[in-house]
Amino acid sequence: MNSVTIQNAYIKCEEVIQSGSKTFYKAFSLLPKADRQAVYAIYTFCRFLDDTVDESDTPKESLLAFLNEFKRFRDGEVLDKPLWIALADVFERYEMDETPFLELAEGMRWDIEKNRYQTLEETEQYSYYVASTVGLMLLPILAPQQPDLRKSAIDLGIAMQLTNILRDVGEDAKRGRIYLPHSWMETYGVTAESLLAGRPSGDFIGLWEEVALRAEHLYDAAIPSFERYPRESRRALKAAAFLYRGILDAARDNHYDVFTKRAYVSRWQKMKLLATI
Repeated sequence: MNSVTIQNAYIKCEEVIQSGSKTFYKAFSLLPKADRQAVYAIYTFCRFLDDTVDESDTPKESLLAFLNEFKRFRDGEVLDKPLWIALADVFERYEMDETPFLELAEGMRWDIEKNRYQTLEETEQYSYYVASTVGLMLLPILAPQQPDLRKSAIDLGIAMQLTNILRDVGEDAKRGRIYLPHSWMETYGVTAESLLAGRPSGDFIGLWEEVALRAEHLYDAAIPSFERYPRESRRALKAAAFLYRGILDAARDNHYDVFTKRAYVSRWQKMKLLATI
């Protein structure tokens, strides 16, 4: 018998998203309780999987152990941990597909094995694995039985991950990772060594804006589909997209210093953006 109740499991998941992403927590708080709890559980899965790789001294082994636990969960074993208890309830209440969960793990494998990306296509494939998959996990909750919204969910995920990449250039460089496309870096005269040193060479702002333009194009491509979501989901999705897109302007306001400052949307700016949806 589980020592953790479903409601207590969801409370633990809410704590994870509340501490891990104020932007997502604010956006998805607009959902009805049952749906937002499902979102909290999925975020917790993603957070724990990410931490499995980033915080382990033996990431390959840790990733394999997590995937084995996920397989046991999918095979019907009752696992007495808040994540699996909450996620079991989500899989019972919604028509979930395990494929994007496994594809997210593939993105984590890329993080273990790769730290450079040659082309935009490579960067966007990585972005699909680590971000679009999350949108596909959420689709049965936000827009049940509408699989034709997959393309816009994928576009939005890639846009958000490109935003992450632009915000976290300095933080990623400290871990030896560069997600900016090397072919574009060469075009703008930005060397890997300069990014790793925190002193970008060449036209770094031009490179940054080129990637930001691609992200904004994908946001623009995804946004029209929001009108096809149920009203409550539509508001939450718009909030997530608008707040995340706002990070790009926050980085611009920081004069593109993504090495010593972290771009974020202030509480006042969040209120202004949320008032527009």
